[in-house]
Amino acid sequence: MKAVKSKKKSPPKTIKKKKISVTKKPKKIISKTNRGLVMVITGNGKGKTTAAFGQALRAVGQGYNIFIVQLMKGRKYGEFIAAQKYLPNLTIRRCGLDSFVMRDNPAAIDIEMAQKGLAAAQKAIESGKYDMVILDEANVAIDFKLISLPDVIDLIKNKPAHLDLILT
Repeated sequence: MKAVKSKKKSPPKTIKKKKISVTKKPKKIISKTNRGLVMVITGNGKGKTTAAFGQALRAVGQGYNIFIVQLMKGRKYGEFIAAQKYLPNLTIRRCGLDSFVMRDNPAAIDIEMAQKGLAAAQKAIESGKYDMVILDEANVAIDFKLISLPDVIDLIKNKPAHLDLILT
């Protein structure tokens, strides 16, 4: 029998923080398929924003440009800070206050900010710079009457064919 030599594993190397470089956008795939999706992510509890951000991260890895508007968030959450630091082709716009919105009696400023967020999403879509647009908390904003359902339906109907649109 031969003696087996044990191989020592070297300790993991420290990863330096830097911006992530991504592949160039695969234009051939986009122009061939021209099949942008509309995804509506709903449900009680947590996970809707996380699911949308997962889609965004996946798209960023393919070189796509992403625009996210957070209709009811004003604070700099972790996802905002990470995107700002490490993901240059992911843009997040926050359109809310640091306080909660009253469902039955939203403040005029909450309505105004959410409508500005919807307008920003429309502008991002029309710019042609983005491959994916996410309206975070759009479903709640509609329910709270901060933005109108017909305006969101128009946004969906008039989006470019290749653009992915995600509503949480």
